[in-house]
Amino acid sequence: MEAVDIIKLIAPLILLLALLYGALWLVRKYANPAGMKEKGNMDIAVIQTKTIMPKKYISVVKVKDKLLVLGISDHSISMLKELEITGDDINDLEQVKQKDTFLDLLKKNLAMK
Repeated sequence: MEAVDIIKLIAPLILLLALLYGALWLVRKYANPAGMKEKGNMDIAVIQTKTIMPKKYISVVKVKDKLLVLGISDHSISMLKELEITGDDINDLEQVKQKDTFLDLLKKNLAMK
């Protein structure tokens, strides 16, 4: 094969990758929900979710200064209870919300062996 033949094979691949990258850039720029540019702008956080039956869950969700206890099934979401958050509860919630990252878990497990 000559260099010209190799260029003819690689050029369409580079063009296709450039088009895919451009499409991805456009989707990221214009498809943000509710115009939010960053994830941190939303005042919604799932604190904890527990499975009670297959496809049925109870979730605790923090929305601004309220806690919502939600019952979730595959067909509906129901609010079970709404709680107000006090100043002392915020620190407790942050501790529950912080989970170990994969790297932290890996370090713990490698140190045990």
